[in-house]
Amino acid sequence: MKSIPRILAVILLALPILWGAKASVQPEVSGDRTLSPYFFVKSDDPGVDQLPLKSTTASVNISGVIADVRVTQVYKNEGKRPIEAIYVFPASTRAAVYGMKMTIGERVIEAKIAKRDDARREYERAREEGKSASLLEQQRPNVFQMNVANIMPGDEIKVVLKYTELLVPTERVYEFMYPPVVGPRYSNQAAESAPPSERWVQNPYLHEGELTPYKFDIAVSISAGMPIKDLTCSSHKVQASYNGPTSAVVHLDGSEQSGGNRDYILRYRLGGDKIQSGLLLYEGEKEKFFLLMMEPPSRVKAENIPGREYIFIVDVSGSMHGFPLEISKKLLKDLIGNLRQTDRFNVLLFSGGSSVMSGESLPATPGNIQQAIHLIERQRGGGGTELLPALERALKLPRPENFSRTIVIATDGYVHVETQAFDLIRNSLQNANMFAFGIGSSVNRHLIEGMARVGMGEPFVIMKPDEAPAQAERFRRMIQSPVLTRVRVDFKEFKTYDVEPVSIPDVLAERPVIVFGKWRGNARGQITLNGVSGSGSHRDVIDVSAVKPSKENAALRYLWARHRIAILSDYNKLRPDDGRINEVTDLGLKYNLLTAYTSFVAVDTEVRNTGEKPTTIKQPLPLPQGVSDYAVGGAVACKMSAQLSMPAAREEASRDASGRTEGKGAILSIRDVKVSGGLTKEAVYAVFEKHRPELERCYSGKGEITLALVIGKDGSVKSVKTMKITLKDKNAGSCIAGQAGKWLFPAPLDRKEAKVTMTIVFRS
Repeated sequence: MKSIPRILAVILLALPILWGAKASVQPEVSGDRTLSPYFFVKSDDPGVDQLPLKSTTASVNISGVIADVRVTQVYKNEGKRPIEAIYVFPASTRAAVYGMKMTIGERVIEAKIAKRDDARREYERAREEGKSASLLEQQRPNVFQMNVANIMPGDEIKVVLKYTELLVPTERVYEFMYPPVVGPRYSNQAAESAPPSERWVQNPYLHEGELTPYKFDIAVSISAGMPIKDLTCSSHKVQASYNGPTSAVVHLDGSEQSGGNRDYILRYRLGGDKIQSGLLLYEGEKEKFFLLMMEPPSRVKAENIPGREYIFIVDVSGSMHGFPLEISKKLLKDLIGNLRQTDRFNVLLFSGGSSVMSGESLPATPGNIQQAIHLIERQRGGGGTELLPALERALKLPRPENFSRTIVIATDGYVHVETQAFDLIRNSLQNANMFAFGIGSSVNRHLIEGMARVGMGEPFVIMKPDEAPAQAERFRRMIQSPVLTRVRVDFKEFKTYDVEPVSIPDVLAERPVIVFGKWRGNARGQITLNGVSGSGSHRDVIDVSAVKPSKENAALRYLWARHRIAILSDYNKLRPDDGRINEVTDLGLKYNLLTAYTSFVAVDTEVRNTGEKPTTIKQPLPLPQGVSDYAVGGAVACKMSAQLSMPAAREEASRDASGRTEGKGAILSIRDVKVSGGLTKEAVYAVFEKHRPELERCYSGKGEITLALVIGKDGSVKSVKTMKITLKDKNAGSCIAGQAGKWLFPAPLDRKEAKVTMTIVFRS
């Protein structure tokens, strides 16, 4: 009889696992489990299809500098019960999504654009009425969510979305990027209290190395107008065929059907190393649009550039463990190792907390460079991703007089604080230039590109270790020799309005100056680009009357509106929130564009589900290539089988209330955490999680130890005192206290000492 309560406890603890609940190993926040990330656990219900997405295909047509993309998602219910499928997927940060349609058998339903709340209500009403429906929402400018309701057993539903984007060459190289997968987003918000706008991050992930459960395909057709050369795809194996020197078709190799776990990158040049500079015009029924691309001048010599200060911020969180962190090490060694003697630099490492190499930037001497390289080499990755405190700390470091400050961030961007990061950088533009390196096979490009955009810098993405030297060299060339400063565009007799950008920053790379806008009247007059290059004054003139408007340039209306929306979204403090939201909403409705406040909804008129309510299924995503289980807490999470048997359920039930898993040795948890001073309990949990492996090596039995820590104003541990101990091994206490003395917490917000007490509980 004594075994009955234990068996009952096992069953009760196993139920959330069997129902597909979180397998989270993130720190608790105020007693609640955090939003994300977590692993996929397949339900044992044989009547429900857990993997409804069967394929995703992209068809891309590039004409000149404009890419038009059609993405087809095929959902099929191979189970016995109706389902609702939810799929989170990315797109380029430059994408202007302008259309969607849903096909069920022979019926085609064109989606309509509506205010986000209205579209959601219409979709949910159709779902409750038993109608098939689809809803496309923007969660971030580069992250979308598709909901498809009432997919009946045996149904195949196709959803096609259409978007367009502008291809801007850098150093005369054109690049088209298609991102197939969203990386796991770290969030320390409590799941139960998180706002609806943040709950999209609650998406399940497959384990490291598991292939995509759906087919992936992409085909690209290029009509360049000039001879194409050096066409390469660095991310996937492809087959290219040419229809003359100016046209090419690129197909994905048949071996790459599971290649949807990394960004698709296609690059090419044009003959003579020319770029598609010039003027494009479009006349619509009510408005006329133009796009100006003007080629910059040549570079100046590097020796004419004064001394510079570089602060390197390196993400060493759990999602960077392994492949991404190794790339970061290679990149930083290359960048730091090639600084000039006149430069100064510093290194700041961050995960749940942050640490800085020096209180102020150091001269780039061989000894200091070697010290920085050793510091970076010792990192292994672990803990949360607290980006904002790291940025704040870097911006507050003392700045050497008469030095130009450049901040370089290396991260995968798996955070959900994009807007806050943009605000912080934008408010500090007078203090530093900002360059962001996205590290990994499927980075959060919205964050990487947004940080660079608001910081007037340039984004870089490194997907493979062997790309690091070239990107580091590209970065050095860019910042060492400004191409054009004091840039100004003037319009004479060409009646323009709503021109973006309002002002043009320094041109630091061999990429064209781009100006969007609208115009009235006849296409006539001149556009003049003025600036100062390394060799003196620079001036280019374009005769507007020599350019004819073309219906083929209809995408300009979408591109202008999308650019305007991006500016409003990134620079959300340029005007009050209500005004910004209203303007973005109006732009989305007027130009038929997906935005944060407008969505596409398609509803079938036929009632198809007259029985049970559909079961909601969140399509599990593969981890991006090279990202380890550490990104989802895999360091301490057990590998779950696809179908959990009772023995597996019993194994899963040996998990304490905080979601931590027992192994063959000890299971650790902390309780009775008390903090005084400018620290938070969340920071303590994050630091504990990061250093769990070291504590596990100290002791494998049962017992408790209560520690009292004094944290210095820089986040380092000044003293550790053992208050209470019940561990059987006398040496274990000193080992644990010794490890705790090496911990690094976030610097207390009040810049004063803080005190932390905690009880670490060991269970065998």
